[in-house]
Amino acid sequence: MRRLILFRHAKSDWTGEAATDHERGLAPRGRRVAGPMGAWLAGRGFRPDLVLCSTALRTVRTWSLAKAAFTPAPTAEFLDEIYEASDETLLETVRRTSPEVQTLMLVGHNPGLGDLTERLAGSGDPEARRALSAKFPTAAIAVLDTPFDGWSELGPGTARLDRFITPKMLGLGEE
Repeated sequence: MRRLILFRHAKSDWTGEAATDHERGLAPRGRRVAGPMGAWLAGRGFRPDLVLCSTALRTVRTWSLAKAAFTPAPTAEFLDEIYEASDETLLETVRRTSPEVQTLMLVGHNPGLGDLTERLAGSGDPEARRALSAKFPTAAIAVLDTPFDGWSELGPGTARLDRFITPKMLGLGEE
């Protein structure tokens, strides 16, 4: 079995002085919820073997705050190709992952992450599927399980949505 964790960056700052979208950091609410979302993952044993993170400042900072819940912190790679990637690009990125990686996490952006989750989830927890279909808000996490020996076999409808959690579900505030 393989586990894929999709983690959308926390709430970004639209009021700052960032010169580009890529350079936008986190809003105060984003800084407040990123760590607890990482703690939720760690507390349930959802420890990634590898984290693939967008190079956008808001994703890098989200991961920086979330990884504090893991000791030691999982290995992370920062990839330009994840920044504003489509679900197809994200799927190809996942498929290239070494079969030695059992649990993979992507830290990225919408609509790509939400679209990829819906595309892959052929089954799973009905309540999680309903919540996912409504919205994939900032700092949300989807946990998908697959029966495959390698990531290259992953495709539409081949995963089971195990969990979908948002900051609001954890009592961390609005989304």
